[in-house]
Amino acid sequence: MARDRSSPRCLWAMPARNRYAMARRPRIATARPNDMEIQLLLTFLVLAGALFLFISEKLPVDLVAMLVLASVLILGLVTPAQALSGFASEATVTVAAMFVLSAGIARSGILNGLGDLLSRIRWPWMFALAMMLLAAGTSAFINNTAIVAVFLPLVIAAAAATGQSPSKMLIPLSYAAQFGGVCTLVGTSTNLLVHSVAVQHGLSGFTLFEFTALGIWFVVVGTVYLMFSRRYLLPDYGIPNADDDSHRGRYLTELHVPEKSSLIGKRGNELLPLDSGDVYIIEIVRESVTLHSPSTTEVQAGDRLLLRGAWNAIDKVRKELKLDYDPVAKDLVADPAADRVHAELMVVPGSHLAGHTMASLRFGHTYRLRVHGLQRPNERLRRPLHRIPLEVGDILLVDGTPAALDALRQEPGLMLLTRRAKREVDSRRAILSVGIMVAVIALSAFEIMPIVASALLGCVALVAVNVLTPEDAYGGIDWRVIMLLAGVLPLGIALQNSGGADWIAQGALDLIGNGNPLLTLAIIYLLTAVMTEMMSNNASAVLIAPIAIATAGVMGVDPKPFLVAVAFAASTSFATPVGYQTNTMVYTAGGYRFSDFFRIGVPLNLIFFVMAVVLIPRYFPF
Repeated sequence: MARDRSSPRCLWAMPARNRYAMARRPRIATARPNDMEIQLLLTFLVLAGALFLFISEKLPVDLVAMLVLASVLILGLVTPAQALSGFASEATVTVAAMFVLSAGIARSGILNGLGDLLSRIRWPWMFALAMMLLAAGTSAFINNTAIVAVFLPLVIAAAAATGQSPSKMLIPLSYAAQFGGVCTLVGTSTNLLVHSVAVQHGLSGFTLFEFTALGIWFVVVGTVYLMFSRRYLLPDYGIPNADDDSHRGRYLTELHVPEKSSLIGKRGNELLPLDSGDVYIIEIVRESVTLHSPSTTEVQAGDRLLLRGAWNAIDKVRKELKLDYDPVAKDLVADPAADRVHAELMVVPGSHLAGHTMASLRFGHTYRLRVHGLQRPNERLRRPLHRIPLEVGDILLVDGTPAALDALRQEPGLMLLTRRAKREVDSRRAILSVGIMVAVIALSAFEIMPIVASALLGCVALVAVNVLTPEDAYGGIDWRVIMLLAGVLPLGIALQNSGGADWIAQGALDLIGNGNPLLTLAIIYLLTAVMTEMMSNNASAVLIAPIAIATAGVMGVDPKPFLVAVAFAASTSFATPVGYQTNTMVYTAGGYRFSDFFRIGVPLNLIFFVMAVVLIPRYFPF
């Protein structure tokens, strides 16, 4: 329904300063000044603790969010209803529903069909362009993590077929999925979160396609930049050969010293041949105890050697020294004599495996696979494989039968990077899932019902027509994101209740001096972008959005431009591999270094920063 700006009862008919002063959440009227000061201090202590935990990553982000929720509730900074409002927030419910709708499309195999069509393009420049436009276009309506998860192995194979290194393609895939998501309200959870914060503060929020005109500028400029810069700023790490058993990157592996081995009695520094190459011993484990000083320890039968290095070098050492993989794992397949193949598996965002060790998961017996190595860039792992908690982006080198690997296509927590089992497009499910998604978007776009209502209705429809089972629907939701949204939203309410958002806004304006809205917009965008590179994009958005609204109220201008700056800055994180989940996925798969993201991502961040300052006021006037 169109907004009636002529009605005297409508906030939009009032002067800007009065309108947004009324829109802000009132402070607690019964609190004495001293109480307000205490609440303000406690709020900033919780905020500082949250920032430290988010940036340091000492705890999972969803657990940090729950700690924040418990803290603001126990300290009396919010009421119980406000503390739990995040679970009933329009953003939280809509994000969960969009996860289910995305799962319906992904399970139908239609994204694989699009990937197969993409792989038929033989001109490298045309392939790169089509890949980015396809990723950007689909991510405007489908969860971008799901898109990258499906496209990633297809792009690796297709890039090799066109004579290009996958390292020239995977970062552009991740970036395109990000800036495509800003084009619609449902393209990214951050957009929905900022919309929800606006509604909580009495504002009108955003419509489904309100971001689109501005977002298209970002897609076009981002695509043009990547088309040229990828040739010069991205490394060429070579083309993987599907016919050999080589695997890029450096793995941690665990080898067993058998009885009557020639290594028994030798010290650790005497074990490796002189021509062993890029491999070295980091620990010796004996009867589950890690021995100190492995270089001077004499090896005994039954010891386990932890080695790190290039896989070809590790495999060469294993064969030359006649070492074994885990000898107790021979029962993992029904037919030990069956042909076995190596494959690389990635732990994807939202995986139930993250945070658990392979021992606690009984990984080998669950998936009928033997884990030979684990790859995690920029971290020196020194524990046996089965004791290492898995993280998103970890790559496991496994061996198993083709049947065991084929069964993994139904496992949402793992993604096959090599020897991917092809999923055929289910025409019935594809038509129904796409039709339901289109109906959801249309119902919201024509303002027949709110997006949260149409999305929930779409989820029910997917289950009703057997596109998804109830178990599939629940499994398609990334509950870590849901808990993060629900847990951090009350902190924004606490900032408003205590006056913390107003205090920060007034302090920022005092530093700026002249209260220039355009300068303030630039600062808000830059602050959000920097925070997003260091912590969760949703967390940075929910912390900055209330401050942006308070700043607009103090200045007497429309808060929408500031909120758009927060949404766009938080949804486009290019400078580091840890700023956004899709970056983490391509980081290990492409064999990138941390500096690769910095080199190509920082210029794009700066370009988007300038574009935001110039274009946002044109589409969202102050």
